[in-house]
Amino acid sequence: MINTKEDFLLLVKQIEQKANYKKPHAFGIARLDRGQLNKNKILQASFALINYEQNYASAAIMLEAFARRGVELDFSKSEFVELLKLEDIDFALSCFKPFLEEEGHKNIDLLKVVKDKFKDDEFAFVCLFEDKEPLSVESVYLKLYLLSTKKVPLRGLNLNGAFGLLHNVAWSEDKPIELEYLRENEMRLKMSKQYPKIDFVDKFPRFLAHIIPEDNTRILESSKVRMGASLAAGTTIMPGASYVNFNAGTTGACMVEGRISSSAIVGEGSDIGGGASILGVLSGTSGNAISVGKACLLGANSVTGISLGDNCIVDAGIAVLEGTKFLLKDKEELQKVNLGFDFNKEMYKGIELKNLNALHFRQDSISGAMIVGFNKKAITLNAALH
Repeated sequence: MINTKEDFLLLVKQIEQKANYKKPHAFGIARLDRGQLNKNKILQASFALINYEQNYASAAIMLEAFARRGVELDFSKSEFVELLKLEDIDFALSCFKPFLEEEGHKNIDLLKVVKDKFKDDEFAFVCLFEDKEPLSVESVYLKLYLLSTKKVPLRGLNLNGAFGLLHNVAWSEDKPIELEYLRENEMRLKMSKQYPKIDFVDKFPRFLAHIIPEDNTRILESSKVRMGASLAAGTTIMPGASYVNFNAGTTGACMVEGRISSSAIVGEGSDIGGGASILGVLSGTSGNAISVGKACLLGANSVTGISLGDNCIVDAGIAVLEGTKFLLKDKEELQKVNLGFDFNKEMYKGIELKNLNALHFRQDSISGAMIVGFNKKAITLNAALH
């Protein structure tokens, strides 16, 4: 019986001293959406609270609840996923007794809500002990939440195999529906005017279905940002040709009217112009993840396939790819802001110029020659918009 905070701390210590026990890197309780035909198929996992490298005592209590119920805990595995039972919640709340009347204990508050809304097979406890390839839909979602809530930086998690674990489903008002269910019930649903409005078909939900952005972040169409993206405060995602994929996003306030592909990162103060495209790891970059530095401008309909440093411009309509050849101008000015680089040639491939600062990529409108020179313009966002 836990009556005091000292009793609680002693219990946690005893749990953590058990053989092979591991503190999790991340954990949370997920509400599960299951398949309409196959109840064993997890279509989506929603987390209201994510713990990352914190609140280890709460994790210890939950893991102890499962152990006392006879669930095998294998700490040699990279993750742990287990359905919650009422007895698990009751045990945990009994352990938290000294804290129940205090404010500020979010994991306890969450347990109270889950108990109030409890249904069998609807809630699961999800733990990550190591950052290895995810093994379940639940752990994929936990990792997507870690990225989208900015608890882990972009490219900071192993997502290999995640796409294969998620199911391709129809999404109706952010609720997933098995495609096979729609096929099997098409006549009944349509003839009874019950066929759902399908917003899109994909393996990933939309960012806004799970994440509450900062007050000064604007997303003008929910379809423009995929779950697993990370948007820094002050970022504006305009409608039209803009898009931010999972494991991609911004690290500061940015204007986005173009495409930020998977694993691409855009620095503070940059402007991704209308229809501009930053290539992802699966399209034209030889698998190299692209970063765009601070205060850069990608002109309308431009393409960037190399990483850019700070204060760079890619003129509208041109493509800066790894193999694109550029005539070098303004060698002395560029040398001053890129001290570690030796500008000793007259022509460079795009890949040779990656991560350099103050580059201005353009095309001579008469000769057609691709040119890179020193950027003399300062890129500033409209403060009123961010």
